[in-house]
Amino acid sequence: METFADYILSEQDYIKKMEIVYYLKKRTNIFFDNSVIFKTELARMFIEDMDIDVDKNLVLTASLLCSCKKPEDPKNLSKIKSYAKEGAEYLATLGFDKKFCKICEEVNRYSGSTPREKESDILELVDNFGGMLLNRPERRGFPVDEALVLLEFRNMKGKDNIYLNKFKEFVSVTEGIAV
Repeated sequence: METFADYILSEQDYIKKMEIVYYLKKRTNIFFDNSVIFKTELARMFIEDMDIDVDKNLVLTASLLCSCKKPEDPKNLSKIKSYAKEGAEYLATLGFDKKFCKICEEVNRYSGSTPREKESDILELVDNFGGMLLNRPERRGFPVDEALVLLEFRNMKGKDNIYLNKFKEFVSVTEGIAV
């Protein structure tokens, strides 16, 4: 019997994949909004433009689903620290394998999962950078150049992300910023 994981991973069309997640949200009330689509598009562009050697279908699917248990209230710090792990556990119930769930859990570093998957490093960058570009109720989105500086010297400071330099190059090429 086919699982949800088999179904969405077998769908190669990026737009149809988003529609599948949209309907999953309607049925199960997972977190899925325009910020997820924006970050997933950022991941797609990064992988394609920089010719990153990863399974693009896997990363884009993970990007669409890794925030499935993200709380609506960003002030709930305990939920912010646990949503990725809870999401990974939920995704396992939908038939996703351990590696996929681990990639989703590692979108942030709160679970302490090591060693990290290379796909997780992509999700971490687009989640951090994309989140800084977007407006939030408590603040306006940062300009691209400012977000890039914050990404490198605050969010990723002291963290080993194998794609950070490639991502900085991607942003500088895409936006015409001197890095």
